[in-house]
Amino acid sequence: MAKTALLIIDMINDFNFDAGEALARNTKEIIDPILKLKKSFNEKDMPVIYINDHYNLWQADFEKIMDFCSNETSKDIIKKIAPKKNQDYFLIKPKHSAFYGTALHTLLQQLKVDTLILSGIAGNICVLFTANDAYMREYNLVIPEDFIASNDEQDNKYALTMMKNVLSADTRPSRELDL
Repeated sequence: MAKTALLIIDMINDFNFDAGEALARNTKEIIDPILKLKKSFNEKDMPVIYINDHYNLWQADFEKIMDFCSNETSKDIIKKIAPKKNQDYFLIKPKHSAFYGTALHTLLQQLKVDTLILSGIAGNICVLFTANDAYMREYNLVIPEDFIASNDEQDNKYALTMMKNVLSADTRPSRELDL
């Protein structure tokens, strides 16, 4: 039987870069659908794995990263999406893909996961690169269109098209999926 994990990519973010304000606005729109599924996963004891940039802290301590990233733009997003201690997994990544230089693949193997639901930001960068690496490792991919955000809506749509057409991902909105 298929085992599924929910990946939440780079949602703990300071948005302190060019187009950060736009990405923060778009991020606010995807939080509720992600949290709805996260709640269901937590209730069913299914794996929820946060994988996040390390912000040169190089510690897989989500509280330190949240403190570091918290500012006027990010604080409400971070507060809402924060991982739960002793319930959610938390990994840091050095580059765009959640697989590159991380223990993610090993963790997924130990959990016997074969299907990934990807969520997070930026859809056209870190989520897309993670989806590509997951596809090459033969994971089934579900990437609901209302689970990812990018700085620019056109870039987000292009990333979803690539993930659907090239990586065989199911990109239907979460309300249409049997999750």
